[in-house]
Amino acid sequence: MRILVVEDNLPIARAVRSMLEAQKFAANIVTDGRTGLDHLLGQAYDAAIVDVGLPGMDGFAVARNARAEGVRTPILMLTARDAVEDRVAGLDCGADDYLVKPFVENELIARLRAILRRAERPLVTVIDVGRLHVDVGGRCARYDHKPLDLGATEFRLLELLARNAGIALSRAQVLERIWDYDFDGSSNIVDVYVSQLRRKLKKLGGEGVIETVWGVGYRLRN
Repeated sequence: MRILVVEDNLPIARAVRSMLEAQKFAANIVTDGRTGLDHLLGQAYDAAIVDVGLPGMDGFAVARNARAEGVRTPILMLTARDAVEDRVAGLDCGADDYLVKPFVENELIARLRAILRRAERPLVTVIDVGRLHVDVGGRCARYDHKPLDLGATEFRLLELLARNAGIALSRAQVLERIWDYDFDGSSNIVDVYVSQLRRKLKKLGGEGVIETVWGVGYRLRN
């Protein structure tokens, strides 16, 4: 799983990344609020750990703006402020949980896992992107009202692309989401499954639905 860490104090950010990597999470660090918001809007993360006191845009504004743009990535707010009104403000602006510094590793990981578990319950069980229809609950998909005959892995890949329609996902991101972070095979497996999906979509008139983003990976056209 891939976690975004938005923290301007580099020693703390690196300590958090080490904690996450010890638990087999992948972590990206950014050090200001505007860049953090750009990452939330433009990339796929399983969760974000966001400090309140950020330069450029504070953590409250990052969460508020991300939610206003429809981003549903779970957010754990990290801050030195322990007043009740600050915790309430963090939750009201869209954060899923609130952790006060200083903290211990076990609590950070426990709170992160808790918001990830809550996020596993799909908020959207039917996804429509253009002529593509993905029924997550029913585990079936159609293109232009015609059924797609998909294997289990193909369906998970199509669901991932549909949930992130218009966003370029790297091969590493797809490997982390569809297989797992410790997958030790070649990233060529992503290309193989994308190729299979493209062939099946093309048969139903969906040529070009999955686009190659050179130097990045793949994106579902929205």
